Amino acid sequence: MAKRQIILDTETTGIDPRAGHRIIEIGCIEMVNRRLTGNNFHVYIDPQREIEDEAIGVHGITNEFLRGKPLFRDIADEFFDYIRGAELVIHNAPFDIGHMDNEFGILWQDWTQTSEFCAVVDTLVMARDKHPGQKNSLDALCRRYEIDNSHRMLHGALLDSEILADVYLRMTGGQVAMDLAHQLKAQQFDASGTVQTQIRHLKVVQATDTELQEHQSRLDIIEKEGGTPLWRTSQH
Repeated sequence: MAKRQIILDTETTGIDPRAGHRIIEIGCIEMVNRRLTGNNFHVYIDPQREIEDEAIGVHGITNEFLRGKPLFRDIADEFFDYIRGAELVIHNAPFDIGHMDNEFGILWQDWTQTSEFCAVVDTLVMARDKHPGQKNSLDALCRRYEIDNSHRMLHGALLDSEILADVYLRMTGGQVAMDLAHQLKAQQFDASGTVQTQIRHLKVVQATDTELQEHQSRLDIIEKEGGTPLWRTSQH
């Protein structure tokens, strides 16, 4: 039977859902039998409350950027159908699961908990068991497993899920040639100068025009509010 795993990350307005904090971004990467399928899930959500300044400093998502985005109730059915029955792979799972249970609980009065519908693997617990006494943040694990995360200037749910998928597969000993650096090493040029890739099992998912426009709009908003987006400065 095929094993379906969802590498999942969220961004939020603040740390504690009991203090009224809400999810503002969900990013999921699907793997079946340890191979990426390209059937991913990504959405920004209007939390209908202000984001803490400290949280904006972490992920760069602003209140203005989220205005007009769907509410959680608009995406809840699709999101639940997407994760139901899968094994969720999350770094520091109690944080994300706590926020997910809060969101579903607000919407559905008979909601119990995510773990009743999905198995949950916490890669932070795995890393601490595997590397006791060492730093086991996602950045630290990227350094340990020689994963290129130089494009990770701020946190982002989909980007962090992509990186975590790589980390998880390295930690569990399979399918190591996933990250950008390894993909580039696997490429070769034919006589006409056309790139021929030797990685056959990966489905490359390019950002859509709409996603690129949203990304630029997000950077514009950060600049308008007095910030300096590191993505943009790194391109100069």
